[in-house]
Amino acid sequence: MNRVTVDLPAPTDVDREAVQFRIDESGVAWITLDRPESRQNLLTGGTMAVLNEVIAQIENGVAAGRVRGAVFHSGKPGTFIAGADVKEFSAIVDPDEGAGKAAAGQAVFERIAQLAIPTVAAIDGICLGGGTELALACNYRIASDRRETRIGLPEVQLGILPGFGGTTRLPRLVGMQSAAEMILGGKPVDARKAERIGLVDERVHPSILLDRARLAALASGGPRRKPAKTPVVRRILDRTSAGRKLVLSQARKRVMKETGGHYPAPLAALDILEKTLDLSIRESLQLEARAIGTLITGEVSRNLVHVFHLIEAAKKAAPAAAGRDVERVAVLGAGVMGGGIAQLLAYRGYHVRMKDIRHEAISLGLRHARELFDGAVRRRRIEKREARQMMDRISPTLEYTGFGTAGLIIEAVVENMDVKRSVLAETEKHAADDAILATNTSSLSVSEMQTALKRPQNFAGMHFFNPVNRMPLVEVIRGEATSDTAVATVFAVARKLDKTPIIVRDGPGFLVNRILAPYLNEAGWLLAEGVSVDAIDRALRNFGMPMGPFRLLDEVGLDVARHAGGVMFEAFGERMRPAPMMAALAATQRLGKKNERGFYRYEKGRATEVDRSIYAELGVEPKRQLNAQTIVERTTYVMINEAARILEDGIVDSPGTVDIGMILGTGFPPFRGGLLRYADTVGLAGILERLEQLERDYGERFTPAPLLRERAAGAGRFYE
Repeated sequence: MNRVTVDLPAPTDVDREAVQFRIDESGVAWITLDRPESRQNLLTGGTMAVLNEVIAQIENGVAAGRVRGAVFHSGKPGTFIAGADVKEFSAIVDPDEGAGKAAAGQAVFERIAQLAIPTVAAIDGICLGGGTELALACNYRIASDRRETRIGLPEVQLGILPGFGGTTRLPRLVGMQSAAEMILGGKPVDARKAERIGLVDERVHPSILLDRARLAALASGGPRRKPAKTPVVRRILDRTSAGRKLVLSQARKRVMKETGGHYPAPLAALDILEKTLDLSIRESLQLEARAIGTLITGEVSRNLVHVFHLIEAAKKAAPAAAGRDVERVAVLGAGVMGGGIAQLLAYRGYHVRMKDIRHEAISLGLRHARELFDGAVRRRRIEKREARQMMDRISPTLEYTGFGTAGLIIEAVVENMDVKRSVLAETEKHAADDAILATNTSSLSVSEMQTALKRPQNFAGMHFFNPVNRMPLVEVIRGEATSDTAVATVFAVARKLDKTPIIVRDGPGFLVNRILAPYLNEAGWLLAEGVSVDAIDRALRNFGMPMGPFRLLDEVGLDVARHAGGVMFEAFGERMRPAPMMAALAATQRLGKKNERGFYRYEKGRATEVDRSIYAELGVEPKRQLNAQTIVERTTYVMINEAARILEDGIVDSPGTVDIGMILGTGFPPFRGGLLRYADTVGLAGILERLEQLERDYGERFTPAPLLRERAAGAGRFYE
């Protein structure tokens, strides 16, 4: 390929408004990023062009003696720079073009690094990607200590690596261990940790952030850093060649274990990290740029950017109606799920009333909530004082006292229709007339529950996934009588909880569990044919699933899975007939992880190996050898087929909603872009042909959906 020369694009009027520049009377140059009509600052190509012009003015000011220091900050409280504009990624089709754009961005930040004055990044709130790389180019960084302040390099989550200097500069600043953790994990750190590892030099209250930045910019001889208190072992690992090699060797093993090698970006980042400290800044930046060009035009990055856009769209898909303002929330049911929901609500600032009918259940819910807060303290997400304050927001009760002031009431009692209808009808009597009621059911009909209520329009589903504090998805279920106001209220609360909500029409299993049911069931049919648990789980893990179907069944609970399977069979008939193993399991005492007896053996809550005694209990001889591709096809093609039926039934409105639900709700591999994006990649015609063959061999559970036939014969894709 010919080398493509890429210049920074001509800035628009909006780009020029996004970068404001002034020099104050003391000689401090203030560069304020404040993109108009946007909640966040993004480094578009045009914005970088304006920034480049501003740096030229600073260089002239320094030469003339008018500029003594420079401060980069945001005009938006709570956000510094959220990174580059991801929309621009999709326009890059040539690796040389990608490398050229990265080099152009690097050149802008290198000019900042070369300024002969103190340069200070004053970080308040979100600072990601290119924002962090801009801060790294400065010679001093100050962060506000508000909880929202997060600093990170999440590029690997988009299938690329930090390419504006982050991969080069971060290990030089914080050492190899911390740099590898941030770059390979893609997770931001809070201000407290950023200060501890040396990423920021000061952590201050937001009210004095700019005052401190100004003093640092005017410091004679440059601002003085506090000497880092680094343990001896860490110094050896970070500052010696042997230590760095050990760090990177262990990091590579973790990456391969966690990703199976499916994600090229962290491996490319490791290659650069291995070389960068022995190279000049210029040489290392060249490696970054070339790696960006290769990665950004690859299929994995394309798929991850696709997923990013889907998630961003899902977060903005609330109904146009205004939701109720919610300050107080009540939770019905104080088991592990209820305690997890209450903890998350309290963590995000809500006052929570948690009710149950038994003292033992209340104690269990409170204990679970406290354990989650303790875990956040151990991981240094919050301080002990904050954990106590948050825990105090949860008030337990055996009565309905306090329910009248709750704007939202979430029911999380046992998964039984009669029990739920009774509890909801009684609860409604104690709720305010405009309060929204929501059920956390995973499969029962929201519309049927509504018939027990006098105000059914104020009722919706709010399906959390377990564990509540970690799973990012919430299904917002619209029953037949649910109003837009109820949906909007539940949607807004889910967003405040930092979840991604998807709006789903009522139907058995809703979206995620309805698609998951045939997947798990087909694994059961494979087992009945004599394919081992090991072989099935290994094939799906190698495909990219976070765990195999039998490990997932253990996690869900074999009793819960059996109940859900019965619901699906009752609703959809023969194609959802439970595999023989589900009936056989009912005669055993196996519940999965929760009683440490399932398809796997457990030690202290961790799965160790397949419990081979289960084969005898199920009457199965695991002797059949089946290639991994066949296992993957049979288990994933039934999911694709069911997803087509879901679209036919109008349960969700788009393939994108299906894909978000499966990625965030089940861990379907993001690098494949989602279930239906994967189907488009494989080709619908081929999938249809394979399903028809499987239907002939195994029967109705593989009968192709009409929509799948239609799409295969027409556009050949689910996505437009």
